[in-house]
Amino acid sequence: MGGKSGMEKGKGKIKETVGKATGNERLEAEGKGDQMKGKVREVAEKARERAEKPRRDL
Repeated sequence: MGGKSGMEKGKGKIKETVGKATGNERLEAEGKGDQMKGKVREVAEKARERAEKPRRDL
């Protein structure tokens, strides 16, 4: 897991929490979207690592 996916998820969680606390539905939705982007990036990073592993083992 890289830093970018974790930062994206963390930023999203903060936005979502602030949105909920202030009643700002748009900010809350942005936060959830940022978290999803982070999760997608994390999955892509894992897939890339899995694809590169067999080449390193040669």
